[in-house]
Amino acid sequence: MIATKTRSLTKTITWRLLGSLDTLLLSWLITGKASLALTIASSEILTKLVLYYWHERIWNFIRWGRSNK
Repeated sequence: MIATKTRSLTKTITWRLLGSLDTLLLSWLITGKASLALTIASSEILTKLVLYYWHERIWNFIRWGRSNK
């Protein structure tokens, strides 16, 4: 079974939202500055969206760990 590109894109976006929220909160806790935390979280959004999407698409071609049951 291979996931559709739409499914991969949806998973990419929802995962990135969760990941960026995590980065924002951790950055805020570490620095104590909301503006710096926003800068850190927003700077990583685009690159990690692209990286996760391609990671997800590549894994669709790897049969390891899949079962037809």
